Amino acid sequence: MQTLVCGKTKQVKVDSEGVFTIIGEKINPTGRKKLAAALLEGNLDYVRELAANQINAGADILDVNVGVPGADEETLLSKVVKMLADAFDVPFCLDSPNPKALAQALAITPGKPLVNSVNGKQESLQEILPLVRERGASVIGLTMDEQGIPKDADGRVKIAGRILEAAAKLGIPAEDVIIDPLVLTVGAESLAGMVTLQTIERVHREFEVNINVGASNVSFGLPERDTINAAFLALTIGMGATCAITDPIKFTRVLRAVDLLRGKDGYAVRYVKYIRAHPLEEK
Repeated sequence: MQTLVCGKTKQVKVDSEGVFTIIGEKINPTGRKKLAAALLEGNLDYVRELAANQINAGADILDVNVGVPGADEETLLSKVVKMLADAFDVPFCLDSPNPKALAQALAITPGKPLVNSVNGKQESLQEILPLVRERGASVIGLTMDEQGIPKDADGRVKIAGRILEAAAKLGIPAEDVIIDPLVLTVGAESLAGMVTLQTIERVHREFEVNINVGASNVSFGLPERDTINAAFLALTIGMGATCAITDPIKFTRVLRAVDLLRGKDGYAVRYVKYIRAHPLEEK
């Protein structure tokens, strides 16, 4: 299954048979005070810097979220996307629960963007999917609904099916829907990671669609978070995940290694090229 996402000139294929796709997570003010302040001040230079650093580190797609309390998201999201599109050719993942903000940003985003996200709630399906269809975009579908996030894989798989069915009724093909199984912190629930892995395996087997993970949540509140996140990313790929919203600066090295070890990098060309271009600093 291939999901095509495009910027001005760059095309990215999220591909169940190809290499893993990295969606840079850093343009999101949640938990990032410096970015939140910059967005409120209209300091787009800092946003541009975050974008450039992520692309240099290996991000294929940039997630763009400007949800700061007190900011006019409908205006700000479009403003930031336009600035980024003028500066970079990578595709964008427009990250907002606000249909009006998404509609305005979709209208000025070049290429074929990714929308983050729709979920199993009827309100979300009714408001977000028509925007995706009208724009010819792709969308991430979160496995949650009015009752929240199911505690088991069965519940999440059922929601994934509902999202895919609702999309199909609007003429959105399955290849344009990327399912996100969601992950909760293992610090609060020791089986949280396993449930996500089970969901990934079943979605991959039953629907054969692309699967996104937001790896950072799994380690929340625990020490050595990067260690947990890297291990979890590798496990999700083994189960069928094809892309992740993650930190490319920290994890591209690991993800290049995973692609190599699963036979997606002939003669280690991508891995060696990346390592030579991004040598580790000596301690």
